[in-house]
Formats: sequence, structure tokens, C-alpha cells
Amino acid sequence: MSFLSGIRHLFSKDKSFVRALRNLLGFTPRNLSLYHLAFKHRSTAEEHPSGIKMSNERLEYLGDAVLGAIIAEHLFKRFPFREEGFLTEMRSRLVNREQLNKLAVKIGVDRFMQNSIDPGAKNRSAYGDAFEALIGAVYLDQGYNVTRQLVLNRIFRHHIDVDVVEQTDSNFKSKLINWCQKEKRTVDFELVEEVENGGKRLLRVRVLVNGEEVAQGEDFSKKRAEQIAAEKAIGILGIS
Repeated sequence: MSFLSGIRHLFSKDKSFVRALRNLLGFTPRNLSLYHLAFKHRSTAEEHPSGIKMSNERLEYLGDAVLGAIIAEHLFKRFPFREEGFLTEMRSRLVNREQLNKLAVKIGVDRFMQNSIDPGAKNRSAYGDAFEALIGAVYLDQGYNVTRQLVLNRIFRHHIDVDVVEQTDSNFKSKLINWCQKEKRTVDFELVEEVENGGKRLLRVRVLVNGEEVAQGEDFSKKRAEQIAAEKAIGILGIS
């Protein structure tokens, strides 16, 4: 960004937006339209003449790929003697929807979206999706190296402890199944319903132990919904 361009941004109607972004990212963005789009939820997005919603979904797609590549490279170098299965599981733990939602709220993505989500369309993944869209915007605006530095040195280093994630048993479904087998109890996961939410298919799953419902979980992934339901069940049943 040129000096004059930066000055124009600072004295434009987007002054507060630029300041907030700079505090979050550590640099002044070049193309503000990308960042406005990154925080635009589908529920309030305008429709382009082509029929495409002008929301953050395309940036989310790009950011998901870029974030996955950054984390994969980081884990590959951090754990030089671990097998592919371990690296895949670790990457999944670091960038799963629940983790990204928590991270997005920690760094303040939710504050950027206060006026861009219809209250009736809020869901578990909105802020995590916006975080990925933000990564996509930074990638297009600043390139891969700046994006990599942002993710690893400014965000993940301060908000996520990889060692703790490594030691955490996040396979709640397996833990619940193993407990039920030891206790001679049956356990089943059932799909309760599928609903459209923000243009995506939200799945609600329930877990039954000895035929009785213990907990429910919902997500856009059936596997993740089962994990959420299992985690809740473990807490309710007092499984350590």
C-alpha cells in the first residue's frame, strides 16, 4: 500500500474499521472490500445479477484451503518423526469447526459481524466460517507469506497450545463406546433431523444409552455432530 493510499484509508468512512483490522492483523489492509466481504454472512448478503449471493462463502472456501496448508506445513516440521495419521488427526483438531469458532470469538471476529447476520440465521459455525473467510481475504490481499505469519505468529501462538491439543483425547465417541462396552450397556447414534440453516444443511444427532436418549449434538458434519453429542453424554454420565 502506498503512503497516500494508507492516508486516504485512515480518513475515510472506514477509519474505525481499518483501525480495528490493523489491531487484529498487525498491518493496514490494502483492499478493504475483501475484508468487508469476509464478514458478510449469507443471511444479509445482497444477490449479484448472476444469482450468486455476495457473502463470505467463496472467501471461506479459499481460506479453508490456505489455513489447512499452513497448519499442515507447520505440523510436518514440528513433528518430523510422526506418521501421516497423527498429522492428519492433529490438523483436524486444530482447524475443526468448534476450535475455529472459539478462536474467532477470542480474537474478536464476532464483533466485526454484529450487523451482518440475521438473528434467525445464527449458527454454531458462523464465526468460524468468517475466520476462514478472513484468512482468504488476507491471502488475496497480502499473499501467502504474510498470511502464514499471521496465522502462526500472531494468532495460533497466542491462542492455541499445540502441546495441549496433542494431549487431549478429542475422540469422545470412541471413549463413550468403550465405556458402554465395559459397563455392558448399548449405545446408539441416531440422526434426528436435517434443517436448512444459512444455506447449509444442519444435522442434529442424538445418542442413546440402553435405548434412552442422553444428549444431542448438531453440526454441519454428521461425524462432528456425533462427537458433540458424545462429549455431552460423557459429561452427563460422569465418565472420567
